[in-house]
Amino acid sequence: MLGQSDWLSTAMAKSVHHSFVGVLISAFGILALTNCFSALAKEWSFKVKNSAGIKIVKFETKEKGGRWGDFDLEGGISPGRTMELVWDSSTNNEDCVQSIRAKFSDGSYSSPAKFDFCDTPLTIEIF
Repeated sequence: MLGQSDWLSTAMAKSVHHSFVGVLISAFGILALTNCFSALAKEWSFKVKNSAGIKIVKFETKEKGGRWGDFDLEGGISPGRTMELVWDSSTNNEDCVQSIRAKFSDGSYSSPAKFDFCDTPLTIEIF
């Protein structure tokens, strides 16, 4: 039979064990939520392939009724090359379907076309 001090020691040991398990479970829960939020903060990207025979110097997109916005092409996309473009996080709430066009080094533009950027992976070929 346990004496009062033995019972108290056993009760305190169980309490410490339960507290440690609770802290451990909380830590794993926070880690799981962090991974979940990281997945939600995913970068959206697509590729542009230049099959036009002339350098692309600007690539633009716009939502229906919106204004054209452009991507930083870091000097352009040479003929025969492909470049991955990453959407800025400020565009995360925009429509998936957007119009695109490319500006070439001679000042001309490709014909606008619509693409669904939520269909990934996406490669847009410019002729």
